[in-house]
Amino acid sequence: MRKFDEDRLLVATHNRGKLEEIDHLLERFDITIVGAGDLGLEEPEETETSFVGNARIKAHAASKATGLPALADDSGLCVDALDGAPGVYTADWAETPNGRDFSMAMQKVHDRLVSSGDPEPWTARFCCTLVLAWPDGHHEVFEGMIEGRITWPPRGDQGHGYDPIFQPDGYDITFAEMNRWEKNTLSHRGAAFTKLVQGCFD
Repeated sequence: MRKFDEDRLLVATHNRGKLEEIDHLLERFDITIVGAGDLGLEEPEETETSFVGNARIKAHAASKATGLPALADDSGLCVDALDGAPGVYTADWAETPNGRDFSMAMQKVHDRLVSSGDPEPWTARFCCTLVLAWPDGHHEVFEGMIEGRITWPPRGDQGHGYDPIFQPDGYDITFAEMNRWEKNTLSHRGAAFTKLVQGCFD
């Protein structure tokens, strides 16, 4: 496992919320976090059919373009009754000509679940894969997951994406009803980050 000993880390995302979360998770280390959007990097086409494949594309493209170590994640919602969909196409389900509409995407998940005829509880999980890549082509991979179920109607306004319809196991509230920092400690991304920190930073 390669240790991270640089003073700058490029996060391959244009999502300000995700950048803030990662900055918070790594704040105890003396590292300057910079986002791909801040450097004007274009988002590469995600052509793989797995979370790890797409995360590798993003991390290596950002590292190669800048000469900095780059961290990328690919994550999504996998619903058992939908054979793992939307999975790697989680964001695609929200795409419209005017940007992403996650209310529409959540409705699509619910409609397909009803059409499937599968009874509740509709078990699901959020999955996250992190790839930390260096300019020399080396990379490390870390995966996190949290089990739960799809609930309807959507509840809460604290999260993003599909958080209002995901209720993690052991809780009676959705991700979107949780404080965002509390969610980070138990989320799929939080689990992957714990492994990242243990593997490359501690």
